[in-house]
Amino acid sequence: MKGVSNKDAQNDREIKGNKKDFKKPIQVLHINKKDTISNSSNTKEIIDNKQVLEKEITTSDMSTKPEIINNSPKLIDKIENQHNTSDNLNVKNLEKPINFQQEDKDFLVERKVDEFDFDETAFLEALNENEPVGATGEMIEGKIIATESDGLYIDIGGKAPGFMPKKECALGVITDFKEKFPIGLEMQVLVIKEQNADGMVTLSARALILRKSWEKVSASAKDGELIEVLINGFNRGGLTCDVDGLRGFIPRSQLEDGQDYQSLVNKNLKVAFLEVNPELRKLVLSEKKALLVSKFSNLELGQLIEGEVLAIKPYGFFIDLGGASGLLHQSSITNGSIRTLREIFIEGEIIKALITEIDLERGRIGLNTALLENSPGELIVDKTKVMSEASERALRTKSLFDRKDQDT
Repeated sequence: MKGVSNKDAQNDREIKGNKKDFKKPIQVLHINKKDTISNSSNTKEIIDNKQVLEKEITTSDMSTKPEIINNSPKLIDKIENQHNTSDNLNVKNLEKPINFQQEDKDFLVERKVDEFDFDETAFLEALNENEPVGATGEMIEGKIIATESDGLYIDIGGKAPGFMPKKECALGVITDFKEKFPIGLEMQVLVIKEQNADGMVTLSARALILRKSWEKVSASAKDGELIEVLINGFNRGGLTCDVDGLRGFIPRSQLEDGQDYQSLVNKNLKVAFLEVNPELRKLVLSEKKALLVSKFSNLELGQLIEGEVLAIKPYGFFIDLGGASGLLHQSSITNGSIRTLREIFIEGEIIKALITEIDLERGRIGLNTALLENSPGELIVDKTKVMSEASERALRTKSLFDRKDQDT
């Protein structure tokens, strides 16, 4: 009837096919994830079983497929049981990992020192053996082990011998090289270049000779020594000479007679050191200073001298001592207060003073008149008395200089 609904309309639909077939659920082949983790032997067995199953399905008639599907779970269960058994065994083996802490005694391995191991002492010894021998500027001793046309090979105690070029073997020209430097000859050399990639350093005997020469002339200049040199050349500025292998220069202004200076070549001159500078390789000599130093040799501290006032400077007086000049500094004139230096002495005046300093290196003589005073400022008040009694008063001060010599 219209307006009446049939609730069982869906159930009244005609069902095609055999109802019994739909009552049985379709068996689904379940593949466990553990199948992919099994070992190679189990995998091979599963593959063989699956191939047998597939072969049975493909060779059977289509009408019998439902029956095969219904019966196949037994075979699948069997395969899965085998597979699970093998997985469980593997899992059991992994469930209890080896505890190394509990079995330390079983895994203790005694470590033994072999030839590849170093203790601290051996390590330091190895470093010392491979330490480079010879830094630049170092003086070392060695022995000649080979002679070549371009130089010498010298054993210096390093991992490789040092090499000394022929031009560095000596000063000047070497006529018979092999005869002058035989194998086995021991010599002192200077390292002028540190080791290369082969561990070889460059040596020089010439540089060592020059270094010792500079040290020698520096000491001589400090002591105010005089030397005699042979003039071997000239130029526009003066003369040249040789001083222990060093090239010395004498300016024309430092010659006693600088007019005809070229005639002095191949002659000997007595000179003093005017400037010694090893870094700039500058060695300047003076004949005039040598004459001055010669006069200094007759002077001593505390000696009373007489001289003429040559010049008046803001800082004191220059006194002529017969070829040499001494400086009477303003601080050594008097113990009183001075308004102007000219109220004490004037140019050309003859005075007496004590020698308080002799500087041979700079060619300077220091003088003093304040020590001749009996009271501060006496030289300003009564200069004539001080000068007339200078000899007696100088004796009084002699003990001061004797004590000073003992201290030095």
